[in-house]
Amino acid sequence: MLDVKNIHTYYGDSYILQGVSLSVPKGKVVALMGRNGVGKTTTIRSIIGFTPPRQGSILFKGMDITRLPAHENARMGIGLVPQGRRIFPSLTVLEHLTTFNITKKAREEWNAERVFSLFPPLKNRIKNKGCDLSGGEQQMLAIGRALVMNPDLMLMDEPTEGLAPIFVEGIGKFLVQEKERLPILLVEQNLSFALEVADYVYIMSKGAIVFQGRPEELANSRSIQSSYLGV
Repeated sequence: MLDVKNIHTYYGDSYILQGVSLSVPKGKVVALMGRNGVGKTTTIRSIIGFTPPRQGSILFKGMDITRLPAHENARMGIGLVPQGRRIFPSLTVLEHLTTFNITKKAREEWNAERVFSLFPPLKNRIKNKGCDLSGGEQQMLAIGRALVMNPDLMLMDEPTEGLAPIFVEGIGKFLVQEKERLPILLVEQNLSFALEVADYVYIMSKGAIVFQGRPEELANSRSIQSSYLGV
């Protein structure tokens, strides 16, 4: 579904991603982990098109999207739950879940009602504007906004941040249940959550991939956890 091949991404003269390669197969949840500031969010930004890499390539469903702008990648079927939520303060909950439903698919699997079934608190806030929501509610809405686009691939940057444990559990169940239809690249700091939901794990350090393997390999390696995750 997604192949990132040896990408190098800069912010001005700052060399951030230094040859990053990773893959997200169909039907899988792939976790990207690491300490703060190692390049995880820059990887997401490079894939979606906010900060295109200067070298390397990004293939989505076999098509080269390395230089495509973010809105074209979204229309092609890449959904994004960005770090920091990025909710529009002047739009209501319902407007978020209807305005961004741009899918052209014959069958829409996700709509506002299904998002409310995943996150019941949002239904009680349906007329509230984004600026009126709590941090946890904004995070739920950011996930819902991406889902109603009915994407073929989801990029999720810290989706559990700010959520109560009961909703974190709900997201975990959603990821496991939906991954056959919706493969996911998950940036996550919560080690236990990532190990529970991921089929494969990459760890970044200083702009490069330093570990890749199955969750059980990471769970059994205290040295890797200590060296690269601060556990």
